[in-house]
Amino acid sequence: MTAAARAAAGEFLGSAGLATVVIGSGIAAQTLSPGDVGLQLFENAFATALGLAVLILVFATVSGAHFNPVVTLADILLQRRRWSVAAVYLPAQVLGCIGGAVLANLMFAEPAVSWSTTERAGLPLLLSETVATAGLIVVIFALVRTGRSHLAAPAVGAYIGAAYFFTSSTSFANPAITIGRMFSDTFAGIAPASVGPFIAAQLAGAALGWAAVRVLFPVALEPTTV
Repeated sequence: MTAAARAAAGEFLGSAGLATVVIGSGIAAQTLSPGDVGLQLFENAFATALGLAVLILVFATVSGAHFNPVVTLADILLQRRRWSVAAVYLPAQVLGCIGGAVLANLMFAEPAVSWSTTERAGLPLLLSETVATAGLIVVIFALVRTGRSHLAAPAVGAYIGAAYFFTSSTSFANPAITIGRMFSDTFAGIAPASVGPFIAAQLAGAALGWAAVRVLFPVALEPTTV
């Protein structure tokens, strides 16, 4: 298998794993703690933070462990990677997240595909997605461009776990997982009508994060594929 094929496979499997963790832990939380939304959110956030950190550690040397279109785009713009990377990574990420959502549904005896009815609309949620995504880009590339990319796994896991609580949107911060989560009508789902505005907010946040990294960390201290 070529390096490009391995990288695509890594992005697909890592994205699928992320969606499985997010949606599966959401379903489990809803089942284990009915009627207690705060505890459900904590259980979902805790599992996601740990699972994401592990997935990054596993796939970092295979594909850079992006699992997120905005991370791939920022990596291309900041690290001067070729745009052909996006053509390979973005489809793998989206398809992986859809596959992970279906897998999570099946593991908990839910229909393989059930369109989410959870509306996530309104300016506060969109502002939250903008903030969450900008922060994620800054966290990742502040570490990458200062020679500390080995800390990305725990740092990103911790940031996303915290952002579940400090944002009203529970910090999707990822267009691919946003698409995947509309395939599950469970605690972690998002209605299809809410997906477009969420992705627009995430792209805006990524642009803000990119600008902040360019200003604060203008020179990368080491080459990296993260």
